[in-house]
Amino acid sequence: MNLKLYKPLCVFDLETTGTNVGKDRIVEICILKVYPDASRESRTWLVNPEMYIPKEAAAIHGITDEDVKDAPKFRDIAPKIMEMISGTDLGGFNSNRFDVPLLAEELLRAGHDFDLSKFKLVDAQTIFHKKEPRNLTAAYRFYCQKELENAHSAEADVLATFEVLDAQVAHYDDLPNDIAGLSEFSFHSRFADLAGFIAFDDDQKEIFTFGKYKGQRVKDVFQKDLGYYGWIQNADFPLYTKKVLTGIQLRSRF
Repeated sequence: MNLKLYKPLCVFDLETTGTNVGKDRIVEICILKVYPDASRESRTWLVNPEMYIPKEAAAIHGITDEDVKDAPKFRDIAPKIMEMISGTDLGGFNSNRFDVPLLAEELLRAGHDFDLSKFKLVDAQTIFHKKEPRNLTAAYRFYCQKELENAHSAEADVLATFEVLDAQVAHYDDLPNDIAGLSEFSFHSRFADLAGFIAFDDDQKEIFTFGKYKGQRVKDVFQKDLGYYGWIQNADFPLYTKKVLTGIQLRSRF
């Protein structure tokens, strides 16, 4: 193994009802847990999303309403997922922009206090796009000299993603092999909430990226217009974005 791990790395992949982080739901999740000694364990769950799976989504991952009608709901498996990822770092393919924010939404919705600040995040797609712009199938072919069979199966995708990530470390001499370094390299831009509504300015202070206060510091906005905080909390924003803003609001009182 080329990766240098100081604690376990959980590479995961989601198949979902769609691409809206705030509204769509997980229908399949696979987690591959890789330990510093290179040993591995993996778990895959089909999930009843408690909503209709659009034909467009089913056409991509092949999972239908019939397939998940007797599957557990996410809140039923959430404790097992939390147990598996606790004390680890997280990795995936396009995970920083999609899988991690959507998983955070599901965990918060299930009543778990999921805090992204406790994890280093590594995105093999970002590394790939910075080095060799393509998709997972091409990345697998380029780095591993293999063809990806059964693409858009969560298990096939997560296994391929780990192999790609491990091969990337071997392929590029200037790429770090530890998770902290890879996590830093994995970000195109730094966002406090990952969904992209809250960024950081040059002084590492949170700023809004949208609306009438775009570019202004969140703390300053809340001090002069607390109603804006209330509006966001009642509007259709991702739960993790609301959680981050609540943390800033609490800090701004002191």
